[in-house]
Amino acid sequence: MISQAAVAHVLGGARAGKSAYAETLIVSALAQGDTPIYIATAQAGDDEMAARIAEHRARRGDRWTTIEAPLDLVAALGAHVAPNRPALVDCLTLWLANLLASGRDVAAETERLVEALAALGGPVVLVSNEVALGIVPDNALARAFRDHAGRMHQTIAAAVPRVVMIVAGLPLLLKNATRVDT
Repeated sequence: MISQAAVAHVLGGARAGKSAYAETLIVSALAQGDTPIYIATAQAGDDEMAARIAEHRARRGDRWTTIEAPLDLVAALGAHVAPNRPALVDCLTLWLANLLASGRDVAAETERLVEALAALGGPVVLVSNEVALGIVPDNALARAFRDHAGRMHQTIAAAVPRVVMIVAGLPLLLKNATRVDT
């Protein structure tokens, strides 16, 4: 278990309010004058995704520093997270899609992420889409994505002290570890 209580994993469906909720967690961790870091994993591959990215940027405003890390999330976290620089990672499922598209080992990259989270010197909130609550997809690629996402979420949820599920804009606390098991 990661001992840093400021690491949280925020899950939910599409347009459930995950990012907005995660932003409030980061802002509440700020001291006066601190600059929050937004680590974006999305890539604007089409007009619709570009519009989503623009919407997120507009909501955050100018206070946030955006770092684009579609693949090397661990390096971005290591380079930018500090006690006075909390970070929001949005989102792990887009990162997963990027890993799969590039042929990377998802399990190994997830383990690298968990190890990096344990060593960070500042607060981090990880946002991710819960994709396993619907029907079983009808094609192998979609089933593989869903399965990888489920395993990734389980691995991260087991490692971090706080896990929140967002449903209809409402946070449901799934895990809030107050101590570290030894």
